Amino acid sequence: MQIVVRGSDLYKIITLTKEFGVEICGFLFGTREGENLIVEEVRFIPNRLSGDAFEMEPLEMVRAIDDAEKRGLEVVGIFHSHLKCPPRPSGRDLKGMRLWPVVWLIVDEKGNYGAFVLEGDKIREVEVIGKE
Repeated sequence: MQIVVRGSDLYKIITLTKEFGVEICGFLFGTREGENLIVEEVRFIPNRLSGDAFEMEPLEMVRAIDDAEKRGLEVVGIFHSHLKCPPRPSGRDLKGMRLWPVVWLIVDEKGNYGAFVLEGDKIREVEVIGKE
């Protein structure tokens, strides 16, 4: 499995991670092409928490999903940032991954990133492919 993301979208997520003092978060909307996930839209959702955790604002989540579905897109991933720790799933992320079984893209303030999916009880890294 691979997730294909426009370089400009990935750059924007990383840039905002560096600018904000709290975790940022949102959805990756797109389509499936065989084993590949093609991200067509990155949608930032306000974080209800402060500091080093995230919880997306529920009403904004519903609006974003409804809007994407009207355009034939589905949630192919969730993204968020980690501050002062590596871009790997935390224990809290693992709980979220069980609720949202999609790819989780995690970035840090240094510009590092990784994408992961939960398969059973194992976390598997997913290749991130940049596109123009």
